[in-house]
Amino acid sequence: MTTRDQIYEQVLSFIHNPEPACFEPLALLVFRHQFATVDAYRRYCLSLGATAESVRSLDQIPAVSALAFKYADLYADLGGANDSRASGALTFLTSGTTAGRGRRGQHRVPHPEIYRASAIAHLGAMVFPDQRRLTMLAIHPTADRMPESSLSRMISWCIEEFGNGTSLCAADRGGVATHAALDFLRDAGTRGEPVCILGTTAAIAALFRALDEANESIRLAPASRLMDTGGAKGQVVALEASQVAALAESRLSIDSDHVINEYGMTELCSQLYDATHFNTPRIARSWPRVKLAPPWLRASTIDPVTDRPVSAGQPGLLRFFDLANVGSVSAVTTEDIGIVEHDHGRDRVRVLGRAGAAEARGCALALAEFAAADGAR
Repeated sequence: MTTRDQIYEQVLSFIHNPEPACFEPLALLVFRHQFATVDAYRRYCLSLGATAESVRSLDQIPAVSALAFKYADLYADLGGANDSRASGALTFLTSGTTAGRGRRGQHRVPHPEIYRASAIAHLGAMVFPDQRRLTMLAIHPTADRMPESSLSRMISWCIEEFGNGTSLCAADRGGVATHAALDFLRDAGTRGEPVCILGTTAAIAALFRALDEANESIRLAPASRLMDTGGAKGQVVALEASQVAALAESRLSIDSDHVINEYGMTELCSQLYDATHFNTPRIARSWPRVKLAPPWLRASTIDPVTDRPVSAGQPGLLRFFDLANVGSVSAVTTEDIGIVEHDHGRDRVRVLGRAGAAEARGCALALAEFAAADGAR
């Protein structure tokens, strides 16, 4: 029998050295571990007639809605407070509305080293394929300022791993310190040092507004780049990803191929990034861009009414199986509509937008069952 520690070691090994043919066997192993250790998930699977023995393929693994993280404790029982792994766990809160016992949705990550490995490996491939260490500007709070944010944690890891030692966090819970950020960028431009800017689309929009108010452009050094995460949420006037790339080129002299939009969520430990000529030279230049998943994240699409897979190339609700979620639930259905293309163990995803009836659809994923299980504790 494969032990819990061996499962975690196999997932970490896969992230460091992916073998596409090994994904499904490992996914089934992870599912059985989660069925055995995540009480609310096991109850949900049993309500669907799915057991550890009856599920024999990746597409048979029951997925929970991302909304379910608001209604239940979806993480593995690691043996109590005395478990050393439990004491090192991180808990991230969603930015959505409160639910259940007056709390936001939360994703407890009992193995931060797996989350870090996933985040750093794909960041390296998609945002730092040239392996350069850069001056770093964060316009979203780092982990010391917002420890409950998974994005803050990822930004801090990014600065540690890919920074050259010169960095500034120009944001806190109150917003972006645009004057400090622009001073930092001006100074880097004067010194000819390439800069990596990290933040949400809303924060980047605030930076562009500050440049507009100053009637200014800043010429950053070649090899500068921008990683923006998210979309319209939090923006005064929503910027499309293509507009962000165009403004970064015209106002900051950042090559549009070096402007990389990230797609991620609190409920997943892995992220997807824009494929551009910078990180994927063979990719065609087009808008909207496709996003490339790491080899340890599999994407699929389902019909939001029937919950069945849709035909290849057709839009549907995006669903992911994330091996890096080994300590919680790996199979997650999002609230987003998209198209998925499979390419030799790497999935390309075109995100089309948010599903209009996502909240209503979430009820079909046994949220009442989750709430009952949670309330019975």
